[in-house]
Amino acid sequence: MATMATTDPALAVERELTAPVDLCDARGHLAAAAAGWSRHPLHRANLRGPCGRRKRWEYWCVTTPDLYVSLTYADVDYIGIAGLWICRPADGLVVDAARIVPLGRGFSLPDEPCTGTMAIEGGGLRVSIEERDDHTHLTASAVDEVVGTVAVDLTVERPAGHETLNVVIPWSEKRFQYTSKQNTRPAHGEVRLGDDVLAIGGPPGSPDEAFGTLDLGRGIWPYSIRWNWGTASGRAADGRTVGLQFGGKWTEGTGHTENGVCVDGHLTKIHDELEWTYDWDRPLEPWRVHDSAGGLVDATLTPVHDKHSRTSLGVLSMEVHQVFGTWSGTLRTEDGEDVAFDGIVGWAEEARNRW
Repeated sequence: MATMATTDPALAVERELTAPVDLCDARGHLAAAAAGWSRHPLHRANLRGPCGRRKRWEYWCVTTPDLYVSLTYADVDYIGIAGLWICRPADGLVVDAARIVPLGRGFSLPDEPCTGTMAIEGGGLRVSIEERDDHTHLTASAVDEVVGTVAVDLTVERPAGHETLNVVIPWSEKRFQYTSKQNTRPAHGEVRLGDDVLAIGGPPGSPDEAFGTLDLGRGIWPYSIRWNWGTASGRAADGRTVGLQFGGKWTEGTGHTENGVCVDGHLTKIHDELEWTYDWDRPLEPWRVHDSAGGLVDATLTPVHDKHSRTSLGVLSMEVHQVFGTWSGTLRTEDGEDVAFDGIVGWAEEARNRW
């Protein structure tokens, strides 16, 4: 199933929210007041709902021009998933450590977004995500058969006033997803690869500058779904930070989108569905995302690495092509300013899930 249309017309109105709100009502259904989007995380994800349909996750990825580091911490009801992934495309280095725990035993994700600590250890893998007042602390460790001991210690800053894209996608009052997409957050720290210790991050605008991106999800999902996601963090030619956030497939027919661009920490929400052009069977060819009318955004990703993953566990199956590379193109801010960007680091993906 590629898309689901919203069945309740009252939920199909995309409005900006400015005050904290509970995601669910007393029945565990989507609260009418929760449908909308915001510039900062405002939803309390007080999920209930049927077992097997509840999905909670936090996915972090810190990018530099030549290194990608991601941490996954997820409870999708059937299983818990923890992961540490590192890729250096220039020399083909890939570290991929993961742990799957039946029924998500030992996993706990907070209702309040961007709060608390999420940690899991076992099977040779440790992952920790610790939220603090002005930053997020990411740590992880594993032993790789080729590299040896791998350890990550990264800080992702949360600049005061920095805007993010937070939106509820309402398929119906019983099926819905809250997501917080956060990019262009400055990052620094170190990554240990065996005997090598790599310094991550540099002064703003320097070639070594690093950014953190968060995909936070809390929702009650249908069993079968497909989605697109694209994101990037970097700088325009004039030195301002540029963040891209694109979604597709899973939002169609709902009246809501997870599309937006962020320039120097200020979000421009894109209310239109965007058009995606790519080839699932040739994922390392360019991916293009643009609005149909033209003018809001036109961006092309040139991939250098395909992170292809496939999981099949009985009734549960997930397959993703997540391709990393650099985005180039143009965007328009809500003030009507056109901004060109070239070579900013990010990724795009298509996921096909039965979960």
